[in-house]
Amino acid sequence: MAEAPGAPHRTTGSTLLHPLSALLGIPLDQINFVACQLFALLAAFWFRIYLSPSHASSAVRHAFATLFGIYFAVFCFGWYSIHLFVLVMMSYGIMNMASIPNIHRYSFVVAMGYLTLCHISRIYIFHYGILTTDFSGPLMIITQKITTLACQLHDGIGRQAEELTAEQNRLAVKSRPSLLEYLSYLLNFMSIIAGPCSNYKDYIAFIEGRHVHMKLLEVNWKQKGYDRLPDPSPTGAVMYKLCITLVSLILFLTLTKNFPMAYIIDNKFLDKTPFLSRLGYLYVVTQAAKPKYYFAWTLADAVNNAAGYGFSGVDERGTFRWDLLSNLNIWNIETATSFKMYIENWNIQTAAWLKRVCYDRAPWYPTALTFILSALWHGIYPGYYFTFLTGILITLAARAIRNNCRHYFLSSVPLKIAYDIVTWAVTQLAVCYTVAPFVMLAVEPTIKFYKSVYFHMHILSILVLLLLPSRPQTHSVRRAQNQDMLNSSKSKDK
Repeated sequence: MAEAPGAPHRTTGSTLLHPLSALLGIPLDQINFVACQLFALLAAFWFRIYLSPSHASSAVRHAFATLFGIYFAVFCFGWYSIHLFVLVMMSYGIMNMASIPNIHRYSFVVAMGYLTLCHISRIYIFHYGILTTDFSGPLMIITQKITTLACQLHDGIGRQAEELTAEQNRLAVKSRPSLLEYLSYLLNFMSIIAGPCSNYKDYIAFIEGRHVHMKLLEVNWKQKGYDRLPDPSPTGAVMYKLCITLVSLILFLTLTKNFPMAYIIDNKFLDKTPFLSRLGYLYVVTQAAKPKYYFAWTLADAVNNAAGYGFSGVDERGTFRWDLLSNLNIWNIETATSFKMYIENWNIQTAAWLKRVCYDRAPWYPTALTFILSALWHGIYPGYYFTFLTGILITLAARAIRNNCRHYFLSSVPLKIAYDIVTWAVTQLAVCYTVAPFVMLAVEPTIKFYKSVYFHMHILSILVLLLLPSRPQTHSVRRAQNQDMLNSSKSKDK
């Protein structure tokens, strides 16, 4: 989408870095975003070294994390950041006044309602020409955290242990947090700008210095020849993620702007380009759109790790893992051989949130309701709903094909390789087909795009569902087995 004259200098936040924006020709809102995240990275290292639990009390760590987070929000979004603070305080009031049986319901309605009103206001403020980084991004993360905590508080106080799943029991919160703890969890500088959402108990354990220790106790270190618990350092993980961030930034600056999604509905392109070539170009432009997400999410993960947050334990090779808060697995995304595998590795923390607040709690139609919640959470642009409704259809069709056909290709290695190659190509094209409206936003370009490719994925998916036998499962049975659709509602932020 073409930017209006002067767009490189548009921002709702500070104009301090305006000269740098003008020099580089990069929109000021993006400059502010990157500057805050880089400063947060430095602050995170300082926080881990000089405000470690052995040097500072939990209250001091909470206060520092909160004040820096508020500053970053105001720097990036100016007076629009007041929306973040209003929602946080409204939700804190609900958390303290609402009855436990209803606390998760009231919190959900208020947080999602306020977020939806802000999404509506963005249409009138920015008229589809939305800033790349505006206040709705942090508001979406805060909404996730508010509803996550409310549900986990309901589990911890309002439900019996035998009513909970193993995960719900592990994450259940047994008492209401103080105001400082609540503000720190929602507004800390490590996640205020780009997330991700994390669980309240994990965050409090990190602030109190129990986060890494708890994970290390899950391993028998004496059998491994250790006399004492090791002290894992996140430095290696941070450096690795910063390398990915740098490569993603380079790809964004060189590829993304040269392969715009809008070109696939250009009349000259449609008139001169054969169908298969259009599909090929669709794959290219979708690939070109990914680096900005790889950049933002990997940098956010590195910021949390630099502060000492995100340790997930030890793998089978004895390597320390710092992926508790990772939002994507790039290798699995690019080599995915199923729609399910692709979306399980994209925006991982949002998928976990959708699972915990909706899929696991929905009394009926959990897959459809989770897709709808994902669409509402993203906003009210029509393109989002085209994406998620198409996603439901393709997810169900992909499941039917896998259940009915996959076992025929497992008898020999050549057949399995052929199956993987075909399913990789189909998966990548299906994802591209599904997420194109997410980028286009409006109805007219979306319909034009789908007409140009003859609605082929919709038609094929419907035929698959009509022709292949289904294997219906109750929600409880599905949850108890392999939860095949846990992450099928993964938000496709493209």
